[in-house]
Amino acid sequence: MILPVKAQLAVGFYSKSCPRAESIVRSTVQSYYKADPTIAAGLLRLHFHDCFVQGCDGSVLIMDERAEINAGPNMGLRGFEVVDDAKAQLENLCPGVVSCADILALATRDAVDLSDGPSWSVPTGRRDGRVSMSFQAEDLPSPFEPIDVHIQKFAEKGLTEEDLVTLVGAHTIGRTDCQLFSYRLQNFTSTGNPDPTINPSFLTQLRTLCPLDGDPFRGVAMDKDSQLRFDNSFFKNLVNGNGVLESDQRLWQHASTKDIVQRYAGNLRGLLGLRFNYEFKKAMVKLSSLDVKTGTQGEIRKLCSQFNNQ
Repeated sequence: MILPVKAQLAVGFYSKSCPRAESIVRSTVQSYYKADPTIAAGLLRLHFHDCFVQGCDGSVLIMDERAEINAGPNMGLRGFEVVDDAKAQLENLCPGVVSCADILALATRDAVDLSDGPSWSVPTGRRDGRVSMSFQAEDLPSPFEPIDVHIQKFAEKGLTEEDLVTLVGAHTIGRTDCQLFSYRLQNFTSTGNPDPTINPSFLTQLRTLCPLDGDPFRGVAMDKDSQLRFDNSFFKNLVNGNGVLESDQRLWQHASTKDIVQRYAGNLRGLLGLRFNYEFKKAMVKLSSLDVKTGTQGEIRKLCSQFNNQ
């Protein structure tokens, strides 16, 4: 019987080969988080962008002009230095043992936990990929796409509509640039008016942050109420018309996702309501198991930013 690849991942994979692996990743993330709590959102995005292209194999970490890092959707990715720092420490302690892909998966878990979000056991044993091509990352989900397109892209990865809404909930600690949503604030779809789904008082706030002649790269929190705390207020914002990205706000309008948003927002129907933190843990384990390389596949990089033997 041939087991599926993801079944080859195991919680505690390094318990004998590098027993301090997880604690070293944790302490590294803690030191960066203490200096800059927004690094948590950076690591979450980095991990998602890694897993959605060729699976969770660290291919997004490669620094090369042809690599994924240079794809349009990967503009602004950050958190590389956290992974590189942890990797350097682990190479000193257990050379050639812990993969960059696993470090990123573990660091993401720790970052969410430090942001008052849930913690979970991360199955490990991923190996690092040997391919990173920018064109393969051009089809990552975009904030400009309709929800049906996002649903399709997630389905192609074996992820459900519930997984989609749950993972987008990571935006509770995220930031975005004015240029990715300012078109909603003025002449939306050539109507001469703003996007009608935006709450009027929030529209005023967004126009102040992102005026017509303002800095297109100015960062704006995607959760106006608690941008550094991992919680469900992001979903409450969607219900109230306070979503920043159009694709986030559309989750509240779309027939397939509206009920999931409503349950996460805290409008629970008795004991049947979904709990965001609980579902987020499950969705992250599912995401981080996508198309992983194990066994003799790939390699264990010495440096996360380049393939071995370069």
